[in-house]
Amino acid sequence: MKRRTRPAQAQRDPMRLRVLATALVPMLALTAAACGGSDETTTSSGKRLDKVTLTLNWYPYGEHAPFYYGKKQKIFEKHGIDLTIKAGQGSQKTVQATGAGQTDFGWADTPALLAAVDKGVPVKSIGVFLQTTPASVQAFTSAGLKRPEDLKGRTIAGTAGDALQRTFPVFLKKNGIAESEVKVQNTDPAGKIAAVLSGKSDGLMGFANDQGPIMAAKSGKPVSALRYSDFGVNFFSNGLLVGERKLKSDGDLAKRMVAATSESWTAAQRDQAGAVASMAGASEQLPAPPVLTEQFKTTLTLLHTPATQGKAPGVNSEADWRQTISLFHQTGVITKAQEPSAYWQPQEPAQ
Repeated sequence: MKRRTRPAQAQRDPMRLRVLATALVPMLALTAAACGGSDETTTSSGKRLDKVTLTLNWYPYGEHAPFYYGKKQKIFEKHGIDLTIKAGQGSQKTVQATGAGQTDFGWADTPALLAAVDKGVPVKSIGVFLQTTPASVQAFTSAGLKRPEDLKGRTIAGTAGDALQRTFPVFLKKNGIAESEVKVQNTDPAGKIAAVLSGKSDGLMGFANDQGPIMAAKSGKPVSALRYSDFGVNFFSNGLLVGERKLKSDGDLAKRMVAATSESWTAAQRDQAGAVASMAGASEQLPAPPVLTEQFKTTLTLLHTPATQGKAPGVNSEADWRQTISLFHQTGVITKAQEPSAYWQPQEPAQ
């Protein structure tokens, strides 16, 4: 006897299926709302704000004070932004996360951005704020590293492949020093300070607004820096990034983010003590207030180049972009030197 095939549920009772689907629609909407699907929040005054995440280049340190100050002083709120600041794990990861849309905006080093774009990551700078590089060779003042020629015969700690070590040969060549005249001791980023403190290295390649104040606090000794920018080599450092998809879908938010960030930097510069104080509790790894103060003080010397003096923080010069692009093409960080527009889409803050 031939077995009878059982019909599918949809075939047996299509009306029941339609009723069930209709009932599920509002339930699913309520579930999505309960899971925090909204990208907006409302203040006590009824003002609607966009929820925005900003991922830093590293754990919070003095350079980041303006973001915390702008949040505390409600500058971001004034521009319609409810800002959440997240620690990063290096500029490269921040750039990648921004391009992938895992964070709304990023704060990262321009060489890392150039390298990412070179590999096809859909991300753009919307304004470099640290336009004079903090890249430097840092050492205890007693080491006597006052000019590039003082590096001859010394051992300097560096991290292979990073922007500092990639540009170090350019810095040496610019100042008439052969690479063979300086020994580079490769170590991870965290090990560079330890190498100098232990005497294994005479100095380190680092950022003048980061490692120097930490090294001085740990040792109790004064630290000096040979800044690349003081001896003929300058390039862009940290700035705001956004994924291209976000930029296209919400250009107005990008403009407001740049305007709020620029205003926060200006305000923090006027109230440096308040800016540093606003970072209290930002991270378990946060440096002590005296270190934060020195870090932020040094950071403020990096905001402009001669082409942007007198302009609002975050306003860039195309010529400065070309200089940075050319340098990192020369050093092999990028395989192709594209037009600045491939990396940068300005959202000019008010002058």
